[in-house]
Amino acid sequence: MTTAAPETPSVPAAPDPLEHYLAQCKEACDGEIERLYGAGRHGTSSLHELILDYPLRGGKALRPALSIAICLGLGGHLDAVLPTAATLELYHNAFLIHDDIEDESWWRRGKPTLHIDHGVPIAVNVGDAMLSLTLQPLLDNVERVGLGPALRILRAVAHMTRQTVDGQALELEWVKSNAWQLDDADYLTMVELKTSWYSFITPLQAGALAAGADTERLAPLEALGRHIGAAFQITDDLLNLRADPQDYGKEIGGDLWEGKRTLMLLHALRNATAEERDRAVEILARRRPGIDDGFSLADVLERLTRRGELSHSGRAEIIGHLHRQQHSEPKRLDDVRWLFALMQRVGSLTHARDVAAGHARAAAAVLAGLDWLPASKHREMLASLIDYVHGRTR
Repeated sequence: MTTAAPETPSVPAAPDPLEHYLAQCKEACDGEIERLYGAGRHGTSSLHELILDYPLRGGKALRPALSIAICLGLGGHLDAVLPTAATLELYHNAFLIHDDIEDESWWRRGKPTLHIDHGVPIAVNVGDAMLSLTLQPLLDNVERVGLGPALRILRAVAHMTRQTVDGQALELEWVKSNAWQLDDADYLTMVELKTSWYSFITPLQAGALAAGADTERLAPLEALGRHIGAAFQITDDLLNLRADPQDYGKEIGGDLWEGKRTLMLLHALRNATAEERDRAVEILARRRPGIDDGFSLADVLERLTRRGELSHSGRAEIIGHLHRQQHSEPKRLDDVRWLFALMQRVGSLTHARDVAAGHARAAAAVLAGLDWLPASKHREMLASLIDYVHGRTR
């Protein structure tokens, strides 16, 4: 009789160091946001709940993690950087609320967007409230890090907000005017303004300032954040295309429905035939589909309302908005699929991956040159983040 070999006990996989680091930073940041902006702190209780909605839905808390990593890596203390890190996360989520309205997005982190659930006026007010509440913690930095560093952090955040809204304005204008005679440099300028400053450059610089770093350290951190931001945004644009645009509710292919000028789209327009380019530009001029355009959105809204995931006022707001759009011709699923096929055929996806990988390598080179940042788990986090972004480009 043969005796069966004993089964090898399963060993839980070791947590990914980067994910573990990000999770620790998120936990600390969530606690600080609750302390700063939770119930009883400001305004009405309903406003409190909505202010905390997006930040507590999830996400990686990447911006706070960057601030914390560079601050601790330079010998600073968590208490010195945490209010600034939480403030940057609040900025991020306020921008998301406004972006969702501007992009007419339906989902955010697995739930209906705030304007879908509560209507555009309430969502705008919540975003405005979040932005207004960011000032006090930055002023309170005087007591934590001293007057000089506190003012430099405040100046960095003020610069960040100007850059971000300029970048957003540029992207919106491209869509509105149906611009297409743009090159990679135009796209990268927009990404630096819209994404790199608030997602990477300013979190790194603010963390260094909270640790008491000299201002001469800011320029290399700007270069590091610019390259990571470019690689990250291009890769996010690529990931947006990986599933069938039919999956409309999850916003897969949303950039094409919205007509956003991604690196891939601009490359395709430059490399298409004149006939193909004319057709693409004509498609991009069309609006996103509405309620009566074959997507049965009225039924979707009804189901969300019945499940309690969409308020009646939010449903009425959406229906009214979509009905007002019915005068123009919408994009069709076949149109979006044709645009995607064009990008594949002329090598636009490969081109974008190559550009993203180049910026990831440039970011690694900048980090390698930061000889004033000692070896530590905090520096390793930054290196792991670059490796992660580089891996996503493949």
